Amino acid sequence: MYKRQLVSLDVQPPAEVWEKRHRSYFIWEYGKPPDVVIEIVSNRVGGELDKKRRGYARLGIPYYIIYDPEMQASKQTLLILELRGGVYAEITEPWLPLVGLGVTLWQGKYKDIEATWLRWCEIDGELLLTGVELAQQERQRAERERQRAEREEQRAEREEQRAEQERQRAERLVAQLRALGIDPEV
Repeated sequence: MYKRQLVSLDVQPPAEVWEKRHRSYFIWEYGKPPDVVIEIVSNRVGGELDKKRRGYARLGIPYYIIYDPEMQASKQTLLILELRGGVYAEITEPWLPLVGLGVTLWQGKYKDIEATWLRWCEIDGELLLTGVELAQQERQRAERERQRAEREEQRAEREEQRAEQERQRAERLVAQLRALGIDPEV
């Protein structure tokens, strides 16, 4: 078994993506080949290094990435290939300039599984966040905002208390002055 991921920029997805006829990527329907194909190797019989490599090159797919976490097809965990003159050449930089994305290997937990994962990244290596990470980041941002608002409210309450204490002190002073026969308004 293997998994294949495609990235295709500047295409219009069909309105009903879950219809069976839309579960495959047909170049004649989208008007162009995908920009990136990622093969995730899970056995030795997938042909990722030869048959698929030649086939994707014939289709004109600019980038072909082979992620082989158990090194079943090659001696490399990650192989990044760029189409040059109709054939794929290995590139060492993880940045794919034509799509404005990079790939990197990341050790961490995803969907409760601790492993090394293939992740999208920025040119500086900064990971693109998953949906779960984005939601977590948003919750953290909302919590920080709530705490900031709470601190601001507490500060405002302290300021009110201080103003009330000042008002009471001023009233006491006025009362003392009047008790001494002094008109504080003069």
